[in-house]
Amino acid sequence: MKNIYLLIILISFGLQAQEINWISFPEALEAQKKEPKKIFMDVYANWCGPCKLLDKYTFSNKDLIDYVNENFYAVKFNGEGIEEIYFYDRVFNNPKYDPKRKGKNSSHEFTQFLGISAYPTMVFFDENGGPIMPVVGYYKPQELEPYLKMIVKEDYNYFSSPQDMRKYINEFIFNFSDL
Repeated sequence: MKNIYLLIILISFGLQAQEINWISFPEALEAQKKEPKKIFMDVYANWCGPCKLLDKYTFSNKDLIDYVNENFYAVKFNGEGIEEIYFYDRVFNNPKYDPKRKGKNSSHEFTQFLGISAYPTMVFFDENGGPIMPVVGYYKPQELEPYLKMIVKEDYNYFSSPQDMRKYINEFIFNFSDL
């Protein structure tokens, strides 16, 4: 009987431990050279409440985790951090970062380059590292699902207006669980 309880505990721990395989942006760009895949980047800030909700509820969804890990290089990027980024033959950093500051800090140059003005923002990049599109705000797993699949299938290439994208999302058949 003890073995059954131990097995149940180990299985439930294993299920809870599953997570997105986050890597740095430079690692993702390097990985693309060996195996081309799109990049899914979560741009967050430490003080951002909706960013924490994404981590807790959206990025813990098993269906979303499996889909992101299979189809993307997943990157977590602190939009107010100090990581140095080399992109498009340019070095991006955060020269105004203040390590003593609590809460909001200065925006990273790469965040500014991407045109990000709110957190969270999820940015998709193609297999060559070129930006495709941002998705701004907190999304539940099923709300994020159409964007993930649209990017992987490259359906965004067929949109000629914002109405095309709205139609795509309204007609989308959801598969991710809402757990």
